[in-house]
Amino acid sequence: MDEELLLTRIIAGIEGGGDDEAYYHELVTDLKSLLDTDDDEILNRFYGSLSSMASSFLRCISAAMDSPVESGRLAILASDAYLSLLLSTNCPVFTFFSPIAFLSLLGSIRRYLKRRDDSAGQGSNSQREKGNKKKRGRGKRNLGYEDGEETEEGGFDAKLLFIVLEKLGSVLSFVHLDRFPDSLKSLVQTVSEIPLLALEYSGFLNYDRLMEMCGKILSGVLNSDHGDMALTAAEISKSLTPLLLMGKHQARSFALGFVSRKLMGLAKDNSELKKVVSNLPKFLVHKAPEKAEPRGFAVEAILEIVKAMEVEDQSDFVDFVLKMCQGKSNFRILAVDLIPLLISSLGNPLGVNSSENGLKESWGLGCLDALLQRCSDTSALIRARALSNLAQVVGCLSGDERSRSILKQALGFNGETSEGKGAVTDLLKKRCVDEKAAVRRAALLLVTKLTSLMGGCFDGSILKTMGTSCSDPLISIRKAAISALSEAFRICTDEIVTTEWLHSVPRMIMDNETSIQEECENVFHELVLERILRAGNVLSPDSSLPNNRNNTSKDLDRDIEALFPEGVLVLLRELCNSEVSPWVTKICGSLGKKKRLKPRVALALQCIIKESESLWLSRSMPINKWTAPAGAWFLLSEVSVYLPKSVEWEFLHHHWQLLDKNDVQGLDEQGDEQGVECNSSTWAGDRVCLLQTISNVSLQLPAEPAADLADNLLKKIEKFNLHSAEVDAHVKALKTLCKKKARTSEESDMLVKKWVDQVLAKASKVTEKYIEGVSSNNHSFVTPATLGSRRSKRLDSVSKKLSKAVTAVYTIGSCVIIFPSADTTKIVPFLHTVITSGNSDSKLKNKMPQANVCLKQKAPLLYCQSWLTMAKMCLADGKLAKRYIPLFAQELEKSECAALRNNLVVAMTDFCVHYTAMIECYIPKITKRLQDPCEVVRRQTFILLSRLLQRDYVKWRGVLFLRFLLSLVDESEKIRQLADFLFGSILKVKAPLLAYNSFVEAIYVLNDCHAHTGHSNPDSKQLRTKDQAFSIRGNDERARSKRMQIYITLLKQMAPEHLLATFAKLCAEILAAASDGMLNIEDVTGQSVLQDAFQILACKEIRLSISRGASSETAEIEDEGGDSNTAAAKGRAITQAVRKGLIQNTIPIFIELKRLLESKNSPLTGSLMDCLRVLLKDYKNEIEEMLVADKQLQKELVYDMQKHEAAKARSMANQGVACGTRHRNSEPEAPAASEENVRDSGLESRVVSAAADVVAAKAARSVLREVNGGAATPPLSAMSVPKLRSSRGVRGVSQSGRPSADVLESLRRRPTFMSDDET
Repeated sequence: MDEELLLTRIIAGIEGGGDDEAYYHELVTDLKSLLDTDDDEILNRFYGSLSSMASSFLRCISAAMDSPVESGRLAILASDAYLSLLLSTNCPVFTFFSPIAFLSLLGSIRRYLKRRDDSAGQGSNSQREKGNKKKRGRGKRNLGYEDGEETEEGGFDAKLLFIVLEKLGSVLSFVHLDRFPDSLKSLVQTVSEIPLLALEYSGFLNYDRLMEMCGKILSGVLNSDHGDMALTAAEISKSLTPLLLMGKHQARSFALGFVSRKLMGLAKDNSELKKVVSNLPKFLVHKAPEKAEPRGFAVEAILEIVKAMEVEDQSDFVDFVLKMCQGKSNFRILAVDLIPLLISSLGNPLGVNSSENGLKESWGLGCLDALLQRCSDTSALIRARALSNLAQVVGCLSGDERSRSILKQALGFNGETSEGKGAVTDLLKKRCVDEKAAVRRAALLLVTKLTSLMGGCFDGSILKTMGTSCSDPLISIRKAAISALSEAFRICTDEIVTTEWLHSVPRMIMDNETSIQEECENVFHELVLERILRAGNVLSPDSSLPNNRNNTSKDLDRDIEALFPEGVLVLLRELCNSEVSPWVTKICGSLGKKKRLKPRVALALQCIIKESESLWLSRSMPINKWTAPAGAWFLLSEVSVYLPKSVEWEFLHHHWQLLDKNDVQGLDEQGDEQGVECNSSTWAGDRVCLLQTISNVSLQLPAEPAADLADNLLKKIEKFNLHSAEVDAHVKALKTLCKKKARTSEESDMLVKKWVDQVLAKASKVTEKYIEGVSSNNHSFVTPATLGSRRSKRLDSVSKKLSKAVTAVYTIGSCVIIFPSADTTKIVPFLHTVITSGNSDSKLKNKMPQANVCLKQKAPLLYCQSWLTMAKMCLADGKLAKRYIPLFAQELEKSECAALRNNLVVAMTDFCVHYTAMIECYIPKITKRLQDPCEVVRRQTFILLSRLLQRDYVKWRGVLFLRFLLSLVDESEKIRQLADFLFGSILKVKAPLLAYNSFVEAIYVLNDCHAHTGHSNPDSKQLRTKDQAFSIRGNDERARSKRMQIYITLLKQMAPEHLLATFAKLCAEILAAASDGMLNIEDVTGQSVLQDAFQILACKEIRLSISRGASSETAEIEDEGGDSNTAAAKGRAITQAVRKGLIQNTIPIFIELKRLLESKNSPLTGSLMDCLRVLLKDYKNEIEEMLVADKQLQKELVYDMQKHEAAKARSMANQGVACGTRHRNSEPEAPAASEENVRDSGLESRVVSAAADVVAAKAARSVLREVNGGAATPPLSAMSVPKLRSSRGVRGVSQSGRPSADVLESLRRRPTFMSDDET
């Protein structure tokens, strides 16, 4: 009887109607309860009664499914009841099915899954309100949930959702939607949205089951009963696109799986459906986002779909991708990202497994060519991506030998004849020095991959470029360059690769970045020390020597090269290069402190030296002409500091005796008996390194041999016939041996003091004796004499005495360095005598003894060496330094000897470390050496001052910074590279505001301009004389280009806000100063300053577009992976406001300055107009408001630019005509043709002039058209008469409507606009 009551209530409710939520809730509950009954008779009566009021019922049930209350729970319950009605037995489906009701059902599902404020997202609130709002509704009890679970009112019920979806799938099996296309479209869209909408509730429901049910529904509508399958598939593909393009998630996996399996499976038997599926990747291409990470997800989705396609469809898509490479930027970058994935995923890209013509027909070669073209794209982002993806392709296709061969041919490396030069060589040269960091980094990555492909055989210019990149301002570029160059050195051991690596990578041990220092240590350990270690292991005691008995030097060198594999001899030889050895010392020291030096390295070096000697003796060569492999002793001396126990004393003793017995003179007298050259400097260098090694291991030596060695060293020192490089080694080794002999430190100091005093006494006697001899004999040391004469013998004797005196003075300095407390009171006077000989200063003569002759001319070696020794003594004695530092500064400024100036610069910089306060006033004199005539002195000064600046011993103030600027345009390429690194890397971090603060002053100083009233002072002439050497005066092209290069370097170091401020300072301090008369523009230097300002304001480095730091640097930003959209938007808004105010304050200055220059008929008018034209283009949005408010100004600017462009075009055209006339006149012609040539020339000039006017008018209008947003500027004849304000305050018009007399008179007085050729 309850069923009867439910039936009556439902019918009465439908007939009575209602629109409140309680009514809908009761209707749905009763309907669900009735449908759950098993009484067929009641249901049949219900269907019969309901059929007569079907429209009313559908209206009510649709309203219930559209209800938003309870967060959509009532609506989803109504949908469940409606679907149950359609699925019930004997239900008249077509009577109760309505498209409107079906759309309401789909809408209820979407609303139920949307985010709610009081449900799953706020579980705490639900728990808090559970006791107050829990309600057991009839609907829940009647749905059959008998497991005791409770669902809050308005909460999310996953089971209810699954029931609705399952019933929806069942309904679609007999309700066909071919007659309801809108319902079908809505169904597809809703089911496709469910995975996205259900993400919030992934923790409350079985997500895999939900995806399975959605897949079943979509598969069910892919049936001919529901309409055209192709149209349905297209709608499904379109609806699944958001899922395909989203990040990694189950919803994306569901969409990819459905498309690649279900749709592709159906497409195999349906040609129409196949077209739809094959066009889906192309559709995704158009929908792909532009940002890097979402674009990457889109590329992956496209690739997954393409991989599931058939071969012919894949080929068609590859052709589509190649066409994309020629499209817009978003398509080009997408194509560039797709190509490497297609090549690595699709089969046989190079046609390796195809027919003989497979190379030409393979699709992979077309993709390679497209990538190569995009490597030169106008967009920096596309260039970077193309280069990195090309590197990925090269690595992918370098697997087997045949693919490598085809790849080399495709890249232009044609086998053995290429020598590392291919189609990509010129490309890499450009891209490795690209202005964008991401492009440079990608180019270096490509070089690394190509190195493996080519076996390290690269063009020398590419290696040079990689070496230069090691000094790039960006850390990531330096790391990439080290990696690329190390990869080349790892694969190839050619001399050119070895040399470039050693000259570029070890120096990075001094980099400011710790990670780069560690990388430098790692690659040096791997590629240098490990390689030497392997070479030592190969040379086992049982290894047989080559049997070649030829004793020529070439054959011997060839045998030695064969004895040591992997280019070890070349490696060792370059290690002792003067430009490499300091960095090797630093690296070995760092590795030794970290205990990373292996004892086997020292053993390997000893083995290499022994084997070289054995090979020499095996050829019956004289041992006194043998030299160890160059660099072996040097490296052994460096590693022995930390590996003293690994060096054998017998080995050192044997070679010390060998090197000590064979002095340079004996070698020279013996000559070259067997065609083997002996280099005396090599012997000296080996002795120095051997002594260094001995001193390093002296603490491990036996006592008796150590004492004998010390006695031998002291005797050799006291002879004063050693080379200067050997003196330091002997002195240092002797001091170390004293430590070995002594038991305590006090005893060691006493021993060192004893022999130092002994050596100093003998050295002073030798030097004083020589000075006395020179003073008593007034003969010349440079006059040539006949060989064998008595005079020649006497000169030889004096020359030996001079050499001995020079060595003695040098020995004094070495002893003072190792023992600063030595007594030098007797040495200072005679050194003073030498360095002041020939000085006319009477004060000096009265204080110290003077020589009778000028030793500076008679004995220049002794003179220079005395200065060096005096500097060492000053470092040990502060009082002595205070007395002699002024003399050092004076000699540095006046000396004509480059070697002496170089040593004095070193001395002065050492003084700066020890006596900073005393030397500070002499810094300007030291900086003068930055413009020294000698390149070595300039480079030495630059390096030493840079180190002082980095360590804060010297501050960036005064003239120091301005004088450093000229190093950026130095004649020496090495100095320019050092300067670029200093300004681009070190200063940018250490002093970021330096370039901005000194920019305007640098313009005046570089032009040597003192025409500004603010620069005038009583000492202007003296300042001009001092600073003229550090200026680049002149208006010629060479001087302007040098100055501009300096300006651009400084601008690149500035932040965006500093660029804006610099723009304002240039306008205020130069342009405004010129218009106000403070800057004399009639002076040549003043004109240069003004012209430089115009060029700077027009250059691209100072132009700050709205997108700077955003789109223009997209590649760099994407690499960083940062997301700062809010900060970027705020920065762009501030920048735009500043730009607007800046340009609106600048244009009036330009207008006033233009009038001043025109009144003076200045040649700078053209530069001003060129600058103004650039500003009108770059700041068109900001200037537009100004020109709209002042139409007269706009018209004047148009006319003046048109006039200027016409003059420029006419001048260029006339030059072309003149060149053509000269060319025709240079050819032999008949005399009668001369008059005709004159007429032709005049006619041609007039034609060219008219054409120039047309071009100028077009150029001027194009500028203002951009400013006006596309509206063309009217011609001058169409311009209206400007309205001028009258003296009575009326706007130039009388009450009668006619212009007043004052206005007419003012117009009469206005000058007419006439071009230069009008009269």
